[in-house]
Amino acid sequence: MAENEARIIRLEETIAHQSLVIEELSDQINEQWKVVEQTRARLERLMERFSNLEEQGLEAPPVTRPPHY
Repeated sequence: MAENEARIIRLEETIAHQSLVIEELSDQINEQWKVVEQTRARLERLMERFSNLEEQGLEAPPVTRPPHY
């Protein structure tokens, strides 16, 4: 009987530990998701700015030979 009680206690300890680890991992995933969303928003803003700059950009000057040639 004592063997079963010890086994149950070990199982309960394992479950408690796993529950804590799962909660910590969930918190880390939530924090990482926030970073991903912030990065995505920045990328979208940069892409929009780049697109606007391309539309406003002037035509590149023609490539000419330098005078010393």
